[in-house]
Amino acid sequence: MRQVPLPLLFAFALSATLVHAEEPVPSAPPLAPAVEPAPVVNPLAAELAQLTQRLAESERQREALAAQLADRGNASEQDGAQLTRLRQENQRLKLQLREAQANRNPPLVSEEQMWFAVGGGACLFSLLAGVLLRGGRRQPRQWIN
Repeated sequence: MRQVPLPLLFAFALSATLVHAEEPVPSAPPLAPAVEPAPVVNPLAAELAQLTQRLAESERQREALAAQLADRGNASEQDGAQLTRLRQENQRLKLQLREAQANRNPPLVSEEQMWFAVGGGACLFSLLAGVLLRGGRRQPRQWIN
């Protein structure tokens, strides 16, 4: 008799217990039928009843999808009309903007000229303040001689 290595035998035994221990997991709970059918003796009759129910459900879904498609068709037509109206309004507003920019009067003084005037005013104010704060008294200037 051929001897099998002990670790190989142990691995096979472990895998067998794992396979044996697995339980099937249900993928989804079965759907309960809305109307419980009467018990049917013939398996073909049961299959026919099941197919009839599936056909009725498929027809309801088809009608619902057809209604949704019709609603989306109407909505897309309304969206197209609204898009056209918005494009026309956008063009009209762009034209008004160009006209307003063309008719705009240029400012009399540029920003650089305004800041130049502010700086000159500050210089004049500081000169007058220095003269007035010095007072009317005359003192001999000692640093000249």
